[in-house]
Amino acid sequence: MSTRNDGRYRGVFPVVPTIFDDEGKLDLEGQKRCIDFMIDAGSNGLCILANFSEQFALADDERDAVIRVVMEHVAGRVPVIVTTTHFSSEVCARRSRAAESAGAAMVMVMPPYHGATIRVTEKGGYDFFAKVSDAIRIPIMIQDAPVAGTPLSASFLARMAREIANVSYFKIETAQAAAKLRELIELGGDSVVGPWDGEEAITLMPDLDAGATGSMTGGGYPDGIRKIVDAYMRGDREEAALLYQQWLPLINYENRQCGLAACKILMKEGGVVRSDAVRHPLAPVHPKIREGLLEVARRLDPLVLRWSR
Repeated sequence: MSTRNDGRYRGVFPVVPTIFDDEGKLDLEGQKRCIDFMIDAGSNGLCILANFSEQFALADDERDAVIRVVMEHVAGRVPVIVTTTHFSSEVCARRSRAAESAGAAMVMVMPPYHGATIRVTEKGGYDFFAKVSDAIRIPIMIQDAPVAGTPLSASFLARMAREIANVSYFKIETAQAAAKLRELIELGGDSVVGPWDGEEAITLMPDLDAGATGSMTGGGYPDGIRKIVDAYMRGDREEAALLYQQWLPLINYENRQCGLAACKILMKEGGVVRSDAVRHPLAPVHPKIREGLLEVARRLDPLVLRWSR
């Protein structure tokens, strides 16, 4: 289950890819099929407009279209996290209000950054998240990932959890993620409602051991990730470890070889979507790498390869 009686979101919330046609235009019908597959594959919830959704390549009107179509099509079947990251505190707050109005269960936000060098101070980051929190009534998940290039110490994250009303979930994707999760949980206590794993589940087992209660992964095989997380959460760590070893080659292929294109390749191969296009100037995956991904996936027989058949 994605929630329990205490209202906390748990489980596997994969990132939904933004579906394009071969010309790079939004394919909203394909987007709906993608959503249906991901729910059928056991996703406890979904996350849209994340980096693996190519949010950085979308125009504002395209973002609005994706939110509208996804929220209408999900129709309450699972909770949806909407990524509202923006450098501007005001724009991020406005995006977050709009996401809440559309029915988002939570927003995910990176600390403000631009390019390789433009950052804000720790005080600036604190004030940024405080302003976003003041604009909404739903939880904020802070995405702590290397792409932002912004150091967020466990003590700083815990302080924001304690002091900023809606900051309560954390997706930790930095090096030594498990150690950081342990420190965050220790320092933040009950204020850290959701310590989560990310980065395509490449560190899933140590992160679960550290206390992670959720995992935000790629969108191609939620059924496989669910098997691992469900076994762990019911107390069968040995079974979870064996399953993790089985699925790790595919996780590794996504994390280290294909990146955000992996789920689209799997979805196209299985007939979920018509095109696995990524938006230019991103380059298509090399045919041999694509072949290798599918070879590894077929050994596991994930639902994505047979969903439409």
